[in-house]
Amino acid sequence: MPSRSSDPLDAVLTGATEQIRSAVAGLGVPNPVVVIDGRSGAGKTSLAARLVRAWPLPQPVQLFALDSVYPGWDGLTRGAEIARQGALLPHSRQRIGRWHRWDWQHDEPAEAHAVDPDLGLIVEGCGALTRASAPLAHMTVWVDGPASARRNRALERDGDVFRDHWDMWAAQEDAHIAREQPAQLATMVFTTP
Repeated sequence: MPSRSSDPLDAVLTGATEQIRSAVAGLGVPNPVVVIDGRSGAGKTSLAARLVRAWPLPQPVQLFALDSVYPGWDGLTRGAEIARQGALLPHSRQRIGRWHRWDWQHDEPAEAHAVDPDLGLIVEGCGALTRASAPLAHMTVWVDGPASARRNRALERDGDVFRDHWDMWAAQEDAHIAREQPAQLATMVFTTP
């Protein structure tokens, strides 16, 4: 197993984290919003987690992961709209946002969560970056990589739960990309190996 210093994925994520961290520090706003989108298995969740740990401002940052709100395997577009309406839009208006975690076992909304407009916010997930969400963010990020590497990482992470749904989810990603062109909306684009 290679050391972390020779891991190509780690190198890309480390560099991306530092670039975003530096840009956030230079924004000059106390509660910046970063939207991270990308295809499944590209590394956006890992990037978001690293950015939370490296957040450059004195106040902590909130992480909103769309994985918490997708209403089922066909819910990519709906999950993105939940993030926009429940977190991004209220945050941009200096109002408390509210969203409900999706309970996959019972196939229904679960407990509510709040988004504090006085804190920074990272919204991460497939479908997060749209023409409607981009103006609500200070920074927008697109992460992608080769399909086979992404698939291997996603299935290693989620196992057989995702295997049966991979093609359906990938088709939703394709539709999102064709409709919204998130890479063109992104202020930063990163390609993972």
